[in-house]
Amino acid sequence: MAGIPLYFVDLQDDLDDFGFEDYGPDCDSMRITAFLDIPGQDNLTPLARLEKYAFSDNVFNRQIIARGLLDVFRDFSNNEEDFLAVMEIVVRLSEDAEPTVRTELMEQIPPIAIFLQESRPKFPTAFFEYLMPIVVRYLTDVNNQVRKAGQEALLILLEQDLVAQSDIENKVCPILLDLSAPDSDDEYKVEAVNIICKMASMLSRTTVEHMLLPRFCELCSDGKLFQVRKICAANFGDICNAVGQEATERLLIPKFFELCSDSVWGMRKACAECFMAVSYTTSPEVRRSKLSPLFISLISDTCRWVRQAAFQSLGPFISTFANPSSAGLYIREDGTLSIRPPAQDVNSNSCQPSNNITVMSSSANAALPSSEQPMEIKPESSTEEASAEVRPKLSEDLNKNSWQESSDCCASRGEDVSGLCQGDKTAAGAPEGTKESSFPGLSSGLPSAEDVFSTFLYWRPPLPDISQDLELLQFKAEKHSEACSVPCNNCVASSEIKKVLESLQEHIDDPDVQAQVQVLSAALRAAQFDSVGDCETKKMEESGDNLQNKMILDEATVSGAACNQVQGNTLSSPASQDDISDQSSTSVLKTTDSEEQHRGTSVFLRKEQENNPPFEDDKSKLQDIIPQPLLDQYLSMTDPARAQTVDTEIAKHCAYSLPGVALTLGRQNWHCLKDTYETLASDVQWKVRRTLAFSIHELAVILGDQLTAADLVPIFNGFLKDLDEVRIGVLKHLYDFLKLLHADKRREYLYQLQEFVVTDNSRNWRFRYELAEQLILILELYNPNDVFDYLRHIALTLCSDKVSEVRWISFKLVVAILQKFYANSANGLGLNFINELVVRFRHCSKWVGRQAFAFICQAVVEEECMPVDQFVEHLLPSLLSLASDPVPNVRVLLAKALRQTLLEKAYFKSVGNPHLEAAEETILALQSDRDQDVSFFATIKLKQDNMDNITIEKQN
Repeated sequence: MAGIPLYFVDLQDDLDDFGFEDYGPDCDSMRITAFLDIPGQDNLTPLARLEKYAFSDNVFNRQIIARGLLDVFRDFSNNEEDFLAVMEIVVRLSEDAEPTVRTELMEQIPPIAIFLQESRPKFPTAFFEYLMPIVVRYLTDVNNQVRKAGQEALLILLEQDLVAQSDIENKVCPILLDLSAPDSDDEYKVEAVNIICKMASMLSRTTVEHMLLPRFCELCSDGKLFQVRKICAANFGDICNAVGQEATERLLIPKFFELCSDSVWGMRKACAECFMAVSYTTSPEVRRSKLSPLFISLISDTCRWVRQAAFQSLGPFISTFANPSSAGLYIREDGTLSIRPPAQDVNSNSCQPSNNITVMSSSANAALPSSEQPMEIKPESSTEEASAEVRPKLSEDLNKNSWQESSDCCASRGEDVSGLCQGDKTAAGAPEGTKESSFPGLSSGLPSAEDVFSTFLYWRPPLPDISQDLELLQFKAEKHSEACSVPCNNCVASSEIKKVLESLQEHIDDPDVQAQVQVLSAALRAAQFDSVGDCETKKMEESGDNLQNKMILDEATVSGAACNQVQGNTLSSPASQDDISDQSSTSVLKTTDSEEQHRGTSVFLRKEQENNPPFEDDKSKLQDIIPQPLLDQYLSMTDPARAQTVDTEIAKHCAYSLPGVALTLGRQNWHCLKDTYETLASDVQWKVRRTLAFSIHELAVILGDQLTAADLVPIFNGFLKDLDEVRIGVLKHLYDFLKLLHADKRREYLYQLQEFVVTDNSRNWRFRYELAEQLILILELYNPNDVFDYLRHIALTLCSDKVSEVRWISFKLVVAILQKFYANSANGLGLNFINELVVRFRHCSKWVGRQAFAFICQAVVEEECMPVDQFVEHLLPSLLSLASDPVPNVRVLLAKALRQTLLEKAYFKSVGNPHLEAAEETILALQSDRDQDVSFFATIKLKQDNMDNITIEKQN
């Protein structure tokens, strides 16, 4: 024993005496247990020596044996008896009292199992009888490191499919179930649930569902250890994927709801991170009706870290709603995005919202009968919280519609009152208490204010006394509230309100008057609403009126501090006609006369209508692919307040997932994302713009050529002038984007491609290298004349770059341009380009340029870019003249071009070729060159031919 040192790490000098001098971390041929073959003083056989060292009192000896077990099995695999004896030694060694020995042994189990799998014909049951029990036993070892080694070994064996199904069900699973039992030790339970979650994806669905799923559901509700619940939450998606849709919806979704409402924020954060994986395994109905409201609750969580994780997962979660039949696109098996042509062309002007709203334009109302104007769509079901999220976003649209209606009423002063009442169409919104969110849509069939004469555009007398008119108005309103079946009273009330509005026209710039105008406009709308339909319809329209009045008064806050009292009075009670009349009467009497000329109410309201067209923002939020609250939350990720309250990089996450969201919604719903995309494209963080730049070509595929030209091209042009960090994203997929454009739009970029040559940092040579690679692809998109006029200059500029890598790829670009000319029968352009190459490179004062000429000529011959007769006439004489170049590097490349490429072509092998003699003379001159490298490359092909001949002779 003393004569065989085993401390190969600490006693390297002693190992050198036994042939270990070549052993090291990079030596694959040396075995750790090579000492077993060295004859020693003990005169023992290798097997006996193995047993002696395996049970030595020295722990390091036992570690060496455990570490080299794979080599031991290879040495003794030829003899079955020796092999089984080694197995017995391994089993005994697995019971070693030293944890480090057991850890070393367990680390060798996976490679030994793979070796035994290859030798299964010899030892079909060796692994299952001897080694598998060791792995199972180590799962319950008292030492933490040994258990971890056993768990890692088990996962490797399962991944390699080396464990039999019977062993999994009868040995592995029972142990894990015992370790994860409620009365089990906390440390063992945490490790057991972790291994259960990791191995679930490697087992059959039947095994997971019948043996592990019940215990997993119990662990999700473990009230003792939050670590157990957190592991379950983090791996919830993998479990759902392992058991399938039916078991997920029946058993796991309720548990997922419990974890999402856990008191520990770490659980809720883990649920938000795996939300997409859970959603992927559920049906569309469950995804829409259950998971969507649950996700909204996570986004509104009180903990910032939960909200941050939820917003990061929002885009991926939305992508699970994707439906190829509705989006018009689908992903092939190879991962490429394929387009399913739509039934008709879709552009930004034809996209119409399709749910939760009655959509009508004024022109459409004029063309359709009143019975056909409303187009009702079934609303999406959502929670009260989701509805509350959406309603504030519609307030601006309600205000705009109210301004529009008020403007029309004021402008049509001389029009028949009954006609005004009949021409106004309304749709009321749903109450706030309902769980289904429906949005009010308003339209007007009134003539435009520009087409109606308004006396307010000219001088008017001072403000008259309107006390009697207001009393009459109040009397009419009270009479209407008692008998809603008499619509004529409402028409009279509308006429009186219009008279009051016109009385305030010349004082419209006064903030107090503006507030009064807003209140009276709302009252006018309420009076007109009451004139349409029966009492049932009247009640619904009044509820919508109340919401409109509140929104109008909120908007009027910015007009001045003087209107705050009026707004407070209006918001404190329902905006009924009686209250509005009282407020209007009180407010109007406080105003003073003024002789200064002002713009009228109709002009003021018309300007508001033009700046804020009705339904524009409302329309941009409407679609029927995903629940509307999810889209609203996604669109809010560009809000600067989100960066402060949620995550500073929330805009980057929004940009990263935008192509997936766009694919889900489809090009017909691009109007939902257009404003958000433009906001992200102008974000102050270059990382956000860079993310969009790298994906703009994919978004162009999703949107199609029309929407791309209208909405993406301006943003693409902005990226071209951005920082290099952003421009590189556009440049890497420049060809992919340009090929989607029409030829006329694509041609506009010929002027801008040369801007890529200039970079913020001249050391950024990879930018120019990428430009050359893209130009090689872009050549096919343009005709030869455009290539000659624009791309040729860029290629020649890159050929003179300071960085060698850029120059070499640019030479390939030059060859591709030359091939473009001759492939399209533009021989004249090709000849002009060849003459320019000869002047620029062949007669270059620097040897690098002359070397480049030799490389270009070689590539031209290899790629067969031009006819051979054209080559020998215009390029070959200049190429052969390089044989007298004073720089050896130029002559070396010439020798390679002639020997390896040119003389291998059939044209130069034909007998009687007039150019063959000149080429052979040049080769002979290079073979006798004074530079050794030049002569080597000039003769290397001949030597190769001689070696081939010698080989053939030997075979004969």
